Amino acid sequence: MIGELGRRSSTALLVHSALIQAVTFLVRPAATYQALELDVPAFALGVLAASYAVFPLLLALPIGGLVDRLGERRLMAIGSAVVLGCSAFLLFWGTSVAALVAGTALLGAGQLACVVGQQAVVANNAASSRLDSAFGYLTFAASLGQALGPLAISLVGGASVRPNTQAIFILSVGMSLVLFLTTFVVSRRVSGRAGKAKAKNASKGGAIALLRTPGVVRALATSATVLAVVDLTVVYLPALGAERGLTAATVGLMLTVRALFSMVSRIGLGGMSRRLGRMKLLVLSLAISTVALAVAAIPMPAWLLFVVMAFLGLGLGIGQPLTMSWLSAQAPAGQRGRALALRLAGNRVGQVLLPSAIGVVAVGLGAAGVFLASAVAVGGTMLLLRGVRLDD
Repeated sequence: MIGELGRRSSTALLVHSALIQAVTFLVRPAATYQALELDVPAFALGVLAASYAVFPLLLALPIGGLVDRLGERRLMAIGSAVVLGCSAFLLFWGTSVAALVAGTALLGAGQLACVVGQQAVVANNAASSRLDSAFGYLTFAASLGQALGPLAISLVGGASVRPNTQAIFILSVGMSLVLFLTTFVVSRRVSGRAGKAKAKNASKGGAIALLRTPGVVRALATSATVLAVVDLTVVYLPALGAERGLTAATVGLMLTVRALFSMVSRIGLGGMSRRLGRMKLLVLSLAISTVALAVAAIPMPAWLLFVVMAFLGLGLGIGQPLTMSWLSAQAPAGQRGRALALRLAGNRVGQVLLPSAIGVVAVGLGAAGVFLASAVAVGGTMLLLRGVRLDD
């Protein structure tokens, strides 16, 4: 149960978190398959991929302000309606590159609104001592959705190289409708402390004021680094496997192991945080990630690399929910939506800048060099935590 929401409302929130990720990981690959059916050039696929991130980057802060003014459930409903409209648009009119780009951009905006709303529900309803546990459950549900989306493509697409995108878009419309309806099961109640602060502070401050809040910049940098390294692992582990003669199936299993152990770490996050303290746990997770990334660069048997990926999953899985609870604790109660949206915007920037910088630094060193450079980047974030108290 999350905060004062109650079991029914907490379950609805977790279902909503899983569904928005499942729809996203269903629609984005389907849009790519549809583009391939249109025989688009390679650069058009790049534009299609980038269109998903453009709206979230531009709208993150305004949406963060909206959730603080309009309320979490209302923003989640708006985001769900946008995602439903996007799925229907792609089903009926997704027959050109321009339509696919527009639909993907709308998906990014709707997904952002849903995620900011979900995180704000947790931030405004969970007690400070339960933030780590609550965000752990929320991110576990999100990870589950990210696994279910591609699985749905496998079930609908069958053994064909290019699945029936119309069938996939029909499925996404159905799932989006359930997503929209689930929104109204989430309670509108906000805890008394948060509610009073929201009424007082919702119209005050902005991005600059939040960035001046002690610890916020460090939390943003830590979150962006961890997420960018997750992306780098997904992209460069296949390259590392190819260099070492590992099959694609083996590499796929390694990525699955990493994801599963990230999910496991989030289930027990609350208990670990209470035993060790938020600060020590975050430092420990970053240390585990740093060591795992550095060790992965060393030639080793495939079975040992599986073990390394398991530890990497544990370390990286803890980082994201802890930075959410860190920001929620640092930001004024009436501005937590803005703070969490600022985190998402920072994540998008990190996903662009850090891989580009690491790619330049590691040029000529191969995939192993990328893992070493990633280890340096994650290890460097531990220096940002010096002198910061995360425990309440």
